[in-house]
Amino acid sequence: MKLHTRLAAMLLAMASAPLASAATPDAAKTLDYIHHAWSTLTRQMADCSAFGKGPGDTHLVIYLPHQLPMPKALPRIAKACQVEVRRLPQTIHQLGELDAATLPGQGLLYLPHPYVVPGGFFNEMYGWDSYFIELGLLADHHTALARDMVDNALFEVQHYGGVLNANRSYYLSRSQPPFLSAMMAALLADPASFRDATDRRAWLAQAYPLAVRNHDLWLRPGHRAGDTGLARYFDYGHGPVLEAHDASYYQGVIRWLLAHRAADPGYLVQASQHPDAAETERLKAASCDVTASKVCAGAWVDGYRLSADYYLGDRAMRESGFDVNFHFGPFAGATHHYAAVGLNSLLYRYERDLHDFAVELGKTADAARWQQASAARQAAMDQYLWQPAQGMYMDYDFVAGKPSTDPYLNTFYPLWAGAASTAQAQALRGKLALFEQRGGLAMSTRTTGAQWDAPYGWAPTNWLAIAGLDAHGFHTDARRVAGKFMASVDRGFAADGTIREKYNMAQGNAAVKITAGYTQNVIGFGWTNGVYLKLHQLLDHATTPAPASSKQPGTLGD
Repeated sequence: MKLHTRLAAMLLAMASAPLASAATPDAAKTLDYIHHAWSTLTRQMADCSAFGKGPGDTHLVIYLPHQLPMPKALPRIAKACQVEVRRLPQTIHQLGELDAATLPGQGLLYLPHPYVVPGGFFNEMYGWDSYFIELGLLADHHTALARDMVDNALFEVQHYGGVLNANRSYYLSRSQPPFLSAMMAALLADPASFRDATDRRAWLAQAYPLAVRNHDLWLRPGHRAGDTGLARYFDYGHGPVLEAHDASYYQGVIRWLLAHRAADPGYLVQASQHPDAAETERLKAASCDVTASKVCAGAWVDGYRLSADYYLGDRAMRESGFDVNFHFGPFAGATHHYAAVGLNSLLYRYERDLHDFAVELGKTADAARWQQASAARQAAMDQYLWQPAQGMYMDYDFVAGKPSTDPYLNTFYPLWAGAASTAQAQALRGKLALFEQRGGLAMSTRTTGAQWDAPYGWAPTNWLAIAGLDAHGFHTDARRVAGKFMASVDRGFAADGTIREKYNMAQGNAAVKITAGYTQNVIGFGWTNGVYLKLHQLLDHATTPAPASSKQPGTLGD
């Protein structure tokens, strides 16, 4: 859909004007809001701002790592904030090692540094949000806070087994899309982040082994996508997620499946509302343990429960960050069946970053190992994910042994990661029309009512596609899409003075009506703020970077 004449002229001016004059009045207001929003979204344990209750929390609790010495100021802060301090019962080496369901209650996980939250009820430091927030902080010259964010992520790896979905105890079984190396690379690329070269090298020397440890969690058996050599999303828990404080979401899934029986992949399991002892025992394997979880017990509608495999997929969906979508099955219940394009692109980039870190640290053997690992992943991506007939990367269902036929915006991730060849990049550029709408890039080509499908678009996925296009020399396309997404944010801000979690790409505004899954369009919003600033930089600076030539080592930039 074409933009009206005034807006088209505005975007053309934005694309060609210098930094001092690029912003229109509307964009200037948006920028001013973002510049002042970082402080409102910053949390730290020294001023009680981090201690809001999470879903299901009965009172405020903060958990310390089992082996961490008591931070000197924490008892005083806990008393002032009326927070109970507890220690985790064991040292955690990897995700899933501690079953959070065995804790006496759920609570916040301690982080040593300030951090920026997404906004609204998202009052924690989230795994993949943090990368896009960091990019915004660096663009806005908040380098100390950006470094705090990266250091907190590294602290999670050291003490909680990996970068977490977010720093709550019920997330100890899963991570989120792996952007840790990209967070490190962005920080390293900004000279203002370090006192001097000695500080920079010392920081990298400490961070590197933790980055390796975090990468290795994606090589564990649970995260392997069969024998493809690729990875999948996977949560090391079972049954309904612990953050669900009631069964209403799962009841909604059952009702939808009952109303769309032909679309049920086998998620529905016939069961009693109040099973006897024998059926209860069978349901532990077939569905979930009704005696261990009130949410499991309540997840029943008209004679049906959800299968154990659905719950695994539901958990994997939450690790993917794409919650909720219908691309990976209804309500994304088959997420764990897929070698996902997005995940493996991120891991390819991660391995290229680790190669670069190793080179900088003089670790020659490590650098060679990461070179081999990234080359092997790239070959597997070409074998299983690249579909020449479609000219796109497609997620691969390794359980069924076939690629998805549903185009999804993660097809552009390999451009950002540097994993696509010149020919593949050219083919992907030709698929922009499948996703590009008035307001930017929609997640998919079909409307399902879920927030991670059409017509909705999100700042992080728009940025990865735009940055990938720009890195491969498709500057006109990148700037056009950037202008469209920025205009969506500007329209939304002009309408109600807020910046939102997601946007309607068909309308080019924040009018979002979700009918499957989460219904809110949360105000804040950390990653939208960060991406808006990066898009502003892109439009303000008519630079022509060298293509992120696929099949070549990555760089220490973002």
